[in-house]
Amino acid sequence: MPIVGGLDIHRKQITFDYVDTSTGDMQHGQIAPADRAHLADWLAGRFGDRRDVEFAVEGCTGWRYVAAELARAGAVAHLGEPADTAALRGRKRHAKTDRTDSAHLRQTLLEGRLPECWIPPAHILDDRALLELYRDLRVEHTAWVQRIHAVLFHQGAPRLSADGGLLNEPVRTELTAIAAEYLTPAGQVQIATALDMLQMLDGRLDTIRRQLCHAARHLTGAKILTERVYGVSSITALALTCWLGGAGRFTSTRKAVRFTGLDVTVYSSDGKRAPGHLSRQGPPVLRWCVYEAGKTHARATAPDHDYYTQVHERIDGKRAAISEARKIVRQACRILTDLGDEALQTC
Repeated sequence: MPIVGGLDIHRKQITFDYVDTSTGDMQHGQIAPADRAHLADWLAGRFGDRRDVEFAVEGCTGWRYVAAELARAGAVAHLGEPADTAALRGRKRHAKTDRTDSAHLRQTLLEGRLPECWIPPAHILDDRALLELYRDLRVEHTAWVQRIHAVLFHQGAPRLSADGGLLNEPVRTELTAIAAEYLTPAGQVQIATALDMLQMLDGRLDTIRRQLCHAARHLTGAKILTERVYGVSSITALALTCWLGGAGRFTSTRKAVRFTGLDVTVYSSDGKRAPGHLSRQGPPVLRWCVYEAGKTHARATAPDHDYYTQVHERIDGKRAAISEARKIVRQACRILTDLGDEALQTC
């Protein structure tokens, strides 16, 4: 690799630092503004049709278009894991700058020490983005429901007796009557606003859910996981495939569980968190999906219901669901490993 460099990505500019290993010539500077068009022009002007160019970038916001433009220009993009890459700097001795960051990326890549992340295909990145949006909307939906119940309690109104979602006609009728009788004008505005937000969120969630289910039906890995793994819905299968799929991703199922953030932390002298808690590292969407899938083993018809019941009685239901979630990740990892890159193909 005659030309090796690093790109430090920011919203206003991209700082570059590269070296021509055949001549020893080093270059550094900035690309501004930091957008796709200016990066493409810079790559074309600097390197033309050369195919011996490699750049390292950190896996932070903005890496997607940078990696895409590097690939389009014939260069090789190396995606560095942000935390591990920063740890290679060692203890902080002086304030770092964008130039030192790009030089650090260049040096670690040149020495073969860059902790690289996998760069998924474009359609997998799109599916990941939709999954993250779906979870964000679900969290926001739950927050608005909780606000409604909090307003009712704060002003001493009775609890809702009707069953079902807050947008069901009987529930909405009862809520409107309670608000008119027990709440102040400000409280009534709070309830009306929350109901409007819930209606908007439900519409968006329904649209995105259909898109995700369609993507899962046409992705090989997600389709097979839905058929083989109990409790895994289309959306959960899609999340498992998008984050765990691909040839050579994990050498063991234990590493897949750790990547999901479902492993238990241990005591470390340089850590601040007590042992025995989940690490909660990795994609929150994937962890949320497999935890919901783990709770399905509470059903009497579930194949692992006996184990779930034992853990539930010995500890609690949350720990039982987490244990089942780990099993689901291990089983999914084995299936996706056997499929290799075929899991990411559309069908």
